[in-house]
Amino acid sequence: MVLTGILAGKTAIISGGTTGIGRAICLEYLRQGAHVVVNHLGLPKDQEHLESLIVEAKAIETKGSPVGELDHVAGDVRDPDTATQLVTRAVAHSPTNRLDICVSNAGICTFADFLTLDADLFHATVRTNLDGAFYIVQAAARQMALNQTPPGGSIIGISSISALVGGGLQTHYTPTKAGVLSLMQSTAVALGKHGIRCNALLPGTIKTQLNDKDLADDAKRTYMEGRIPLGRTGEPKDMAGPAVFLASEELSGYVTGAQLLVDGGLFVNLQ
Repeated sequence: MVLTGILAGKTAIISGGTTGIGRAICLEYLRQGAHVVVNHLGLPKDQEHLESLIVEAKAIETKGSPVGELDHVAGDVRDPDTATQLVTRAVAHSPTNRLDICVSNAGICTFADFLTLDADLFHATVRTNLDGAFYIVQAAARQMALNQTPPGGSIIGISSISALVGGGLQTHYTPTKAGVLSLMQSTAVALGKHGIRCNALLPGTIKTQLNDKDLADDAKRTYMEGRIPLGRTGEPKDMAGPAVFLASEELSGYVTGAQLLVDGGLFVNLQ
């Protein structure tokens, strides 16, 4: 099987890869010829998402040219061992025994009032969004820098527009996304000598399971869309092209330590 596409023959890991943004990136990476290993929690409620992803991935291949292969690993990103297992599976999954791309995507967001915010929710958000990102990125970087020849790769942290602006009901969430952005900036400095590029993707308002209740409210959705110059909220697939761009050495080989807003123009609409 001869793979074609921008990422042909590459191997990628994606945390939180069975739903939302991670899922859309996974499917596009497969279309572009990459072999992909996704992480998920492995809970009973997650099984339907995993099974439908497998079906959708197989459907891509039946439409024409061959695509990359999909594999998966269950585990909580708050546990450093999950990151190690994900990287190990990816290297074993790779025809070249390499890890080329890491997308740290897993995250949670529950709106809450600052004055009554529960400590457990704060800890869970920080542990998942920031600690989990650190563990995934560190495990990927160790493989890319120390355990393959030549070294190198692309690491993408899924941050958020919330890294740049405040949110009254997101006081526990916005600091974690600012942390992911900062993590990408610092790892870009630390890992450049190994040929590893580290960049952040900053989604705006994207229709995922994290905000489906808000977007189901007609008044809230109309308000949100009215603030976005392109006139619509984003779809997970809107993140896939930018993720391919940052993963590709040919397209973004001199891009590292950067932040790419994918928000329909929301951030610049201050008036």
